[in-house]
Amino acid sequence: MSGATAVAAEQGDIGAREDVVRLVRAFYARAMSDDRIGYIFTEVAQLDLEAHLPVMFDFWETLLLGTRSYSGGAMQKHLELNRRSPLLPEHFERWLQLFEETVDSHFAGEKAEEAKVKARYIGRSMQLRMSAAQMMLQTPPAR
Repeated sequence: MSGATAVAAEQGDIGAREDVVRLVRAFYARAMSDDRIGYIFTEVAQLDLEAHLPVMFDFWETLLLGTRSYSGGAMQKHLELNRRSPLLPEHFERWLQLFEETVDSHFAGEKAEEAKVKARYIGRSMQLRMSAAQMMLQTPPAR
């Protein structure tokens, strides 16, 4: 068993909001300091992390634990971000890699696996929407 897997096995699965908080905080610490995508959070979005984190706690708690604590639409904010600086496939790939590594380094179990599956779905969905938005901007209007 690798070191990260052993730590995750000792930590257990995602089962409570406290687990979601730990996961989301750890992920954002990695993502914001990442040399490939960190600038999107810090320079493009100019993310106020302490204001953003509770929203993300609610988002992931809703997805993983069914609490319905999140209400809102994230897509519009990401489309605006994409207008400022295109979000490319390699950005989504890196985001997913960091997210999955963070899950694996902290948790193991059914909910941990579910978190990774949902992150893959979210990444693909957003990527498709960003691509469609880019095409709309580049396509001249029909006459």
